[in-house]
Amino acid sequence: MEPLFFVGLIFLFGAFAKWASLKLKMLYVVGYLTLGFLIGPKMFNIVPQEFIDGSHIIIDISLSLISVLVGANLRYNILKDVWKKIVVISIFEAIFTFIFIGIIFYTLFDFLDMGFATNYRLTIALIFGALASATAPATILAVLHELRIKNRFSSFLLGVVATDNAITLILFSMVVISTRASTEFAGYSFDTIFVIVPIFFCTVLLGIIGALISEFIDRGFKGYKGIKTTSTLGMIFIVYSTSKYFGLDPLLASLVMGIVMSNLSKNFYLVKKEFDYHLKDIIFLLFFTLSAMHLNINFLLYMPAVIFIYVSFRIAGKMVGVWLGSKVVNAPKSIKKYLGMALFPQAGIAIGLALSLQNEVGFETVAPIVLNIILATTLIHEFIGPLLTKYALTKTKGI
Repeated sequence: MEPLFFVGLIFLFGAFAKWASLKLKMLYVVGYLTLGFLIGPKMFNIVPQEFIDGSHIIIDISLSLISVLVGANLRYNILKDVWKKIVVISIFEAIFTFIFIGIIFYTLFDFLDMGFATNYRLTIALIFGALASATAPATILAVLHELRIKNRFSSFLLGVVATDNAITLILFSMVVISTRASTEFAGYSFDTIFVIVPIFFCTVLLGIIGALISEFIDRGFKGYKGIKTTSTLGMIFIVYSTSKYFGLDPLLASLVMGIVMSNLSKNFYLVKKEFDYHLKDIIFLLFFTLSAMHLNINFLLYMPAVIFIYVSFRIAGKMVGVWLGSKVVNAPKSIKKYLGMALFPQAGIAIGLALSLQNEVGFETVAPIVLNIILATTLIHEFIGPLLTKYALTKTKGI
């Protein structure tokens, strides 16, 4: 069958999955993940492995847009009054989660028995540490929309989510770049820095240049909203693919581009609105459904300890980091007490980063197992996470 036939099936089944999710009062992300697992080659094989192997362009389109939108949430004019507190708390909770997960995976590497040789111990610890820092913005936005809450706590929560996902992308990019460099230099060493720094600098520079070119072009289309959206999407895809071609980090480049565009352009919110109204559902449907098709449930039954440790130490890192960060900046009691649990959901960014490893040189052995573990923990995070976020928002409703 033609690949377009299977795209059509995903759209058709996706409509029913979203309808069922709404009827069951369940987030549609979970519905899409469940759909992908059921129709994928590991279950009923409605969508064959050949289609999944050739779906890289769909994943790349999704990742580029998700990364730009994460960066677009970091607008100075919105966060200027509390940005210092948001940044400090975000750094604390992201870094403490990274440290908690990194140390536990490094220490218990042999006990967890994930099937890797000992020389992968540090790489695995760093990868899972970086992935654990991410939070699911789509899930939290869905809960906020359902509860119709808009107060100081919800604004603070959205600021922290955007900032910690930006930190996650930076951490993950540094891990990937340093691991790639360590493979070249036969191990982690001081020489690795001379590879990391130029790649990191060039990646950031590419994102900034892409944003400036996009803004220059968009000003020529002043008053034509649809055309501006088209040209912006074109530049996003060009920056992402150029970054991949030159061995830079495409997710970080897209993130930087999103930050610069949202702060540079007064009209970028129109492009974001177009995406929210017309593209977001399509991108999320394809992204989450295709992601779940990689899930091997038989493989996961042998690793309950890995899943339990990842989930429990991740939320512990979030809560401890928020509490300490709040103490440092003297944040309100409600932030200190409830923000950590509100950050429990994890989906898109973590899955996207795990998927991005599949074609990375040097990660051929670890990538499939990392992706399966992240997909399994995502199901837990997306079932329990909204309940914790809802509880935190309800407790702070009058604040």
